[in-house]
Amino acid sequence: MREKDIERSICDYLYLKRYFFWKQPNGGYFDTAKKRFRPHASKYVLKGIPDIIIIYKGRFIGIEVKSKKGVTSEYQRAFKNHCEANRGYYFVVRSVDDIEKYLKDVHNELHED
Repeated sequence: MREKDIERSICDYLYLKRYFFWKQPNGGYFDTAKKRFRPHASKYVLKGIPDIIIIYKGRFIGIEVKSKKGVTSEYQRAFKNHCEANRGYYFVVRSVDDIEKYLKDVHNELHED
């Protein structure tokens, strides 16, 4: 299954379960005047930001969607480290089953406190 299809099914799942989330546009944009793709120009645009962001019980959860063979980039691994160093969560998921499991783990961890 393609990452785009996995991502769509995960977003559908999160929407049905009423999570507060959004799909993070990670690429640049298409400049219609110059007829070419352009990256974001701001120095504050983060490289490696996850595909989907969830806020749950005041916690940041980054979801990086990958296909069965997909691997994270150097920037994605660095973002994961920063996220976790700041008490956020970051998961690489390959299916709706993955997201269900990880969100259950987060729920259980936050309710143990």
